[in-house]
Amino acid sequence: MSAARNIVVEEAGTTPAGARRIELVERKGKGHPDTICDSVMEAVCISLCSEYLDLTGRILHHNIDKGLLVAGRSAVKPGGGTVLEPMKIIFGDRATCHYQRITIPVAEIAEAAASRWLKENLRFVDPLLHVFFQNEIKPGSAELTDLFSRSVIGANDTSVGVGYAPLSITESLVLKIEHHLNSPAFKLAFPETGEDVKVMAFRDRSSLTLTIAIAFVDRYISDTTTYFKRKEAVREALLAFVDTQRHPFEKVTIELNMLDDPSRGDGGIYLTVLGTSAEGADGGEVGRGNRVNGLIAFQRPLSLEAAAGKNPVRHVGKIYNVLARETAERIYREVKGIEEVSLFLCSQIGQPIDRPLSASAQIIPADGVSINDLREPVAAIIDAELAEISHFTERLARGEFSIC
Repeated sequence: MSAARNIVVEEAGTTPAGARRIELVERKGKGHPDTICDSVMEAVCISLCSEYLDLTGRILHHNIDKGLLVAGRSAVKPGGGTVLEPMKIIFGDRATCHYQRITIPVAEIAEAAASRWLKENLRFVDPLLHVFFQNEIKPGSAELTDLFSRSVIGANDTSVGVGYAPLSITESLVLKIEHHLNSPAFKLAFPETGEDVKVMAFRDRSSLTLTIAIAFVDRYISDTTTYFKRKEAVREALLAFVDTQRHPFEKVTIELNMLDDPSRGDGGIYLTVLGTSAEGADGGEVGRGNRVNGLIAFQRPLSLEAAAGKNPVRHVGKIYNVLARETAERIYREVKGIEEVSLFLCSQIGQPIDRPLSASAQIIPADGVSINDLREPVAAIIDAELAEISHFTERLARGEFSIC
């Protein structure tokens, strides 16, 4: 153990995720209501950080991690439907609105940041027409706000952050598939596919089943026959893409929009007006979607913290989760002889964030490698990353790390 930072490195005693018989991995794409919530609240957080720095020279107390997306109402129709009622995005939790004699227009900053993200990421959503913003951000408590005036950076929560490396082949493929489906090139080839994508991978030994939901955009679909033809074309294109990834799977099955029922006509196909189910079917909430590495991996260690929107210089629910991910990746990259590493960082509220209550690394050594040979170099990397945590939080506040 490193006494300075309470670092423990131990052998995990488990099988690497990619070597287990069963693996289940999910990713909610950028147009999924939960991912919209995470992404919008994180965009608000980053904008607030920038405004706080410009206006006061420091990042003030705020946490915008209680956001909610209320689905609107729409009438889909082959050839083009109508949005009947806008979706609603509710900004929640706390932020500093006044500092000394300076007023910070938190509501305006939040709405502008949200509108900007929606315009840049959802092709068919016009924030002026399709979204109603409701501001429920209130001033923070005196005790938590006071943390930001102290000279020592203290954690504003007692929490655990988790990260691991490397991603398994299944996990990497799930990320690549969603990114491909929402890439400009794919949208150019298949403009009828919306941004609301969900990928679920089920691996049984060397057999992989991918169950994928994609919201189709009704203005590009003239009738049910066209829908099923384009759906099959998308499925074939996905199979071709998977084949280019040089995967080791003996069998890959892709099932697309499983709820479709040709016998039900227009009511039996997955159509949307705007390319997201948030327009009329499904709400969203911060923290219900992807973890900070972009995945929901059901047999991996994970934190239930909602990282999106949390303060990047004080809230360990964000800092430690992203730092654990980045540190685990560095450990795997730089320390030879590691099959897999998981890192757990635990804070105590009010205590310096560079000195966690516990920093625990669980290692699966490669064949023929002793855990004793790995302890010192792994602990040194953890110690170095914690020592530079102020620089890390500055980067986090600028939005340099993906969190969903």
